[in-house]
Amino acid sequence: MRSLIFVVIFALSLALVAQNSFASYNVTGFSTTVTLNTTGSASVTEVLSVTLTNSSISQYNIDRSALNLTLSQWQEILGPTLTQHIINVKKGVHAFKLLPGPITQSITGQYTAQVIMLYDVYNVTTINQTAPRTFYHTFNSSVFNFQHAASGEVLPPNAQLTIILPYGSKLLSVFPLPDSPSNLLTSGDTNVTQLTWNRGEPLSKFTLTFTTTQSLQAEVIQFFTAAYNTLGIFTYIIIGIAILLFIVYTYLKTEK
Repeated sequence: MRSLIFVVIFALSLALVAQNSFASYNVTGFSTTVTLNTTGSASVTEVLSVTLTNSSISQYNIDRSALNLTLSQWQEILGPTLTQHIINVKKGVHAFKLLPGPITQSITGQYTAQVIMLYDVYNVTTINQTAPRTFYHTFNSSVFNFQHAASGEVLPPNAQLTIILPYGSKLLSVFPLPDSPSNLLTSGDTNVTQLTWNRGEPLSKFTLTFTTTQSLQAEVIQFFTAAYNTLGIFTYIIIGIAILLFIVYTYLKTEK
């Protein structure tokens, strides 16, 4: 019985491989958007643009309907371009989702589809506190996993990289200069929220630094959270005693 099950599974696997061998897909480009968080992590969205031949449409829809297909299986279908381009080699990625999109047809008759990857990465930036409620962020370029050339990391010719800074950030330095905003060198605008690089940019000496300022409310919440993590339920007792002493002090002062 086990031998029969094995034969059936093996035959189905061969059928899937055979069907995919007749399918023709071409990854024409991809975009990587890295949304930085104030905690040092990042949420990444990658969109691969794929063109298909007429004979590939049916097979793509079959593969798309197979929701249990893994990343490695989709890599066999679409090729090595389908990979995470932002990754922490020590901690990997988290909350990974792969979403093959529907096929659309252009006015010229070309069939295309978009394959989307969503995931989170830790330690994308290192953080140092430089003043009360002020934090200095340095982008960790070792998370890049693009094209490896003799000169080092390079953005592929069919790729786009976008980095979105946390709300309220102040840009300090960036290299190489982004394609967008194109006037960053002359404008000197430090309140930039989004940076984009296109096609073939060298990333081996990539640098990006910025500062964020924590709100007073966030600082207070962080303080009490840290206190609770350290003292547990005694935190509320201490706060209650402090409030009671303040009320007593105010009452006695009023009586005088």
